[in-house]
Amino acid sequence: MSKETNRLLGHADEADGIEEYDNPLPDWWLGLFWLTIVWGIGYGIHYHFIGNRSQEAELAAEMAEAELRWPEQARAEIQFAMSDEAVTAGEPVYTQNCAPCHAAGMEGLIGPSFIDEEWIHGGTATDVIRIIREGVLDKGMVAWDGILSPEQINNVAAYILSRHADATGRSMDDIMRDPAESAPADDAAPSGDDATTSEAEPVGGTG
Repeated sequence: MSKETNRLLGHADEADGIEEYDNPLPDWWLGLFWLTIVWGIGYGIHYHFIGNRSQEAELAAEMAEAELRWPEQARAEIQFAMSDEAVTAGEPVYTQNCAPCHAAGMEGLIGPSFIDEEWIHGGTATDVIRIIREGVLDKGMVAWDGILSPEQINNVAAYILSRHADATGRSMDDIMRDPAESAPADDAAPSGDDATTSEAEPVGGTG
């Protein structure tokens, strides 16, 4: 059946002489339009009732796959290990992730210095690892856990503490002691410069 085309609606008098046509839509366009409606109804029925799919189920599947790929990496407790190899491996990690805020020489930029004797969040190896992992969001330092691997976190902590010890003469026994044994008195200056602290962020820098 032919379609009437170029039929004027007669609004010229109301629209400053502008004419308006009332042409039917092309068959191919109408076909696609109805196809999308039928497809949408079919997809909704299949998604919810036949395939039994949901966003919650998809998230659970993705989390299960992540557990298989990275078994305990995200939650693994990092046991600090100081070695020449760790220090060497930690230098490029520091340069790429920490230097923008703490400076290449660790003297501090928007983040604090690591080569003086002042620490903000504790200067033991345990403290440094904790701050690198958890970050200090109110100071601008992101949590590096999940961004850096446990090995990278250990290595960058080893590099920072090694440079700190060289600059301050601090002993490794002091660095490795339990933080609970070294809580400073209120009137005493904290020991070391917090390798994980930062006025804009601690260890690792936000850059």
